[in-house]
Amino acid sequence: MTAPDPDGVLAEQLLRLTRRVHRIQKRHLEHGDLGITPAQSRLLRTLAHYGSPPRMADLAERLEVVPRAVTTLVDGLETAGMVRRVPDQANRRVIRIELTDTGRTALLELRRARRSAAEEILAPLSTEQRAALGALLDTLIDGAAVVRPGTGAD
Repeated sequence: MTAPDPDGVLAEQLLRLTRRVHRIQKRHLEHGDLGITPAQSRLLRTLAHYGSPPRMADLAERLEVVPRAVTTLVDGLETAGMVRRVPDQANRRVIRIELTDTGRTALLELRRARRSAAEEILAPLSTEQRAALGALLDTLIDGAAVVRPGTGAD
């Protein structure tokens, strides 16, 4: 009989939580009547972080997807009136992607949906538990090496 694998259990818990977060966010988005996919929502959020309209290649790199995937996402968002393609002022052959007013309004709704989803997920936790979870997540996100007692790692 093999001993339980605590890291395997944690990995499974993280995967299950991730799936739950996606389901809840999707449900909140559907209630918002935006009519966009989670991938399109991610592209809109990414666009909002740029000071000036990025190139498609910049978006593909930031999103860690192939450029063709960005083209498909932009096509759908452009049809919905949330983004538009604009020529680069310095090089007219380069196309940049900018948010429209409709896209900015959609971002506000997306943020509300994400906050509602987070409130739903975190509801069972106390303030102290939320702070502890936040600190743990920061450690995992930053990838800081954690040395476990007795592992001999320095």
